[in-house]
Amino acid sequence: MSLHILGSPLFPHSFSHKNPTKKPHKNTVFCTHNSRTTQLLENLENNHKLTRPDYPDQFSCTPIRPVHTNTQTTDQDDEYDDLWLRMKDEARSDINHEPILENYYFSSILCHPVIESALAAHLSIKLGTLSLPSGTLYDLFVGVLTEDQELVAAVKHDLKAVKERDPACVSYVQCFLNFKGFLACQAHRIAHKLWSQDRKILAVIIQNRVSEVFALDIHPGAKIGYGILFDHATGLVIGETAVIGNNVSILHNVTLGGTGKMSGDRHPKIGDGVLIGAGTCVLGNVRIGDGAKIGAGSVVLRDVPPRTTAVGNPAKLIGGKENPIRLDKIPGLTMDHTLHINEWSDYVI
Repeated sequence: MSLHILGSPLFPHSFSHKNPTKKPHKNTVFCTHNSRTTQLLENLENNHKLTRPDYPDQFSCTPIRPVHTNTQTTDQDDEYDDLWLRMKDEARSDINHEPILENYYFSSILCHPVIESALAAHLSIKLGTLSLPSGTLYDLFVGVLTEDQELVAAVKHDLKAVKERDPACVSYVQCFLNFKGFLACQAHRIAHKLWSQDRKILAVIIQNRVSEVFALDIHPGAKIGYGILFDHATGLVIGETAVIGNNVSILHNVTLGGTGKMSGDRHPKIGDGVLIGAGTCVLGNVRIGDGAKIGAGSVVLRDVPPRTTAVGNPAKLIGGKENPIRLDKIPGLTMDHTLHINEWSDYVI
């Protein structure tokens, strides 16, 4: 038998065979690989054992750390719970199509009672190193996630945003496991929480690992809203004092940067519902208004009014500065990159 915490070595300080009478905490799970038995213990007051009859005898899971959840439920909470249950159903469906992934889906999704522990485990495996092991990162991540339910709500908003706006996203579970823009955003949320708690050394280390693993760089001081889509995400750079609103969609190779060596508040402020096309640079402490759209490859150095479209290098408003064309839909949700193109361009191939 080999002992693992969600796919990573479990260290002696987390569990000791010398004290078998000590009861583990409830709620969070670790997995021990056993070739004979499959047992799942999740959030149980009376230590009842749950087993999935449609799974072979490969894993057993027991709680090791408390996952504190809010006992007051709302319709939105029920919707979020349904999302996690749906992700588990999607995982089972994927296993039916690809049985070789059975162990992977079980340890990544199905052995977790809540999304907090699953996300903490998945990110810790992605970001862990020999000198910063995944077991240590898991303890850190699950602690942050279980203490901040608003952060967890933002995670679920992001999942829905990717599923609704990205036609390449076939399921929630695929986004959760494989979309690096989503994963990098959630790792940033954890890093930003640590940054706001003055645990800046840890926050910067997480930023560095995210940069190395996912090929994008988000300073832990940047503030990001909910319902975020980082589509593809490769080459994305977001500076320390940048602020991104809710329901924003940003494509790859976008820079939200400064203009020089000045310190202080020096990065862009992105309003709600904004769409920023691939390869765009927004530089300086400028404001992109709610519902605005920035065309691909643009360089924005001035404020962009709400519900307008800016394109070019340097970027200019479609329809002119005095009477710009106003958008009647929210581009961050529609993902429409070409609306009004016929009204301002005679470009043909």
